[in-house]
Amino acid sequence: MTTTDPTAPRYPTSLGTSTATEINLLGHDLAGDLMGKVGFGELAFWLVAMRRPSPGELRVFESVLVALADHGFTPTAIAARVTYLSAPDSLQGAIAAGLLGGGSRFLGVTEDCGQFLHTALNTHEGPPPATEDEWDQMALDAIARQKKLGKHVPGLGHPNHKDGDPRTPVLIGIATEEGLRGPHLQLFEAIGRMSERGVGRALPLNGAGVCGAALADLGLPVELLRGFALLARCAGLLGQIAEERRNPIAHDIYMNVDRGAVYVDPQTGTDPTP
Repeated sequence: MTTTDPTAPRYPTSLGTSTATEINLLGHDLAGDLMGKVGFGELAFWLVAMRRPSPGELRVFESVLVALADHGFTPTAIAARVTYLSAPDSLQGAIAAGLLGGGSRFLGVTEDCGQFLHTALNTHEGPPPATEDEWDQMALDAIARQKKLGKHVPGLGHPNHKDGDPRTPVLIGIATEEGLRGPHLQLFEAIGRMSERGVGRALPLNGAGVCGAALADLGLPVELLRGFALLARCAGLLGQIAEERRNPIAHDIYMNVDRGAVYVDPQTGTDPTP
């Protein structure tokens, strides 16, 4: 609630404020100007970027959210379901458990890839690449720097989609249609073309990585890209828990693991029982 006392502490914000009679968000009346007129995806973009997205930007942004919402029985989904089994009175705990699993192997790749590409573009010396060969050379240089650091190239490879992630060409196509295939996506595509030369084997560009490249091309802060992946996955986790209520499997997962547990001697690593 705002105050008219000039001596009271002030905490400036460009987001939300409220009084006894109204709620303001982003400088607009929430009830009168935004509800029923602004979609959730548009609002999420606006809250971070401090500007409304264009129709093309919104299409790319919401395509990213759709791409990252759910990917089957990933560790994040399993964690949410098993936590819900353990604490069905804590829906928020189950969703949080799934979100906490977003890291360098799942979901976090979106931010890692965006930052990797952003760093490569910002440290490039000379004029921006103008040809595919020049993009390929920048990609090889970026891969080489990553390898020198002893790190994997984020956005390359997928545990399931060995022959290509179906989300990648679709998102690149949408960005191209909207005139938003910017330098991050162009460099990401070059990374894919150069993976065999740079890494030693051809690897597909994964969906989490292409989402990071697309979000970076929208001008969103690369330090916050993981947040958008988590935002998308939150919807997927809610769906997982809803399905768990309809058709439970978490108990079977728990019992299969528990019954499959075999004690091994810590010194020999073998089962000491006859």
